[in-house]
Amino acid sequence: MTDSPKSTAPTTGSDRSALVTKQGKTTIADTVVAKIAGIATREVSGVHALGGGAARAVGALRERIPGGRTNHSQGVSVEVGERQAAVDIDLTAEYGVAIADLATSVRRNVISSIERMTGLEVAEVNVTVQDIYLESDDQNDDDQQGEKGSRVQ
Repeated sequence: MTDSPKSTAPTTGSDRSALVTKQGKTTIADTVVAKIAGIATREVSGVHALGGGAARAVGALRERIPGGRTNHSQGVSVEVGERQAAVDIDLTAEYGVAIADLATSVRRNVISSIERMTGLEVAEVNVTVQDIYLESDDQNDDDQQGEKGSRVQ
């Protein structure tokens, strides 16, 4: 009695993506993955905003325009292949949050969301903390605007 030979061809599992099947191929646009990553990042406690200073300023202007929408992929760049995605996130953290823990939480939530929603394997999530948000920053902006307004009659 001899053992029957085992097939070495992958049929399911990690060797074959649910996005590429015998019935066809599913392609997911970069913008879809970027939006998922942006929303997943904003869900993490301790994230104040996404993007650097210039991106946040443009985003704030966009939201003030009637009919303007929030750009969910602001501060997020992605590279999407047939089976994998790589994500880069720029964010502003709230003051007092442990940045290493925040990055770990963001990474975990982004990976979980992208893999669950798209079936793509997330190869890496790079998190860059661009700034720290202080509540006093908003108050200083309001005070400075008030001073500017009082100087002109």
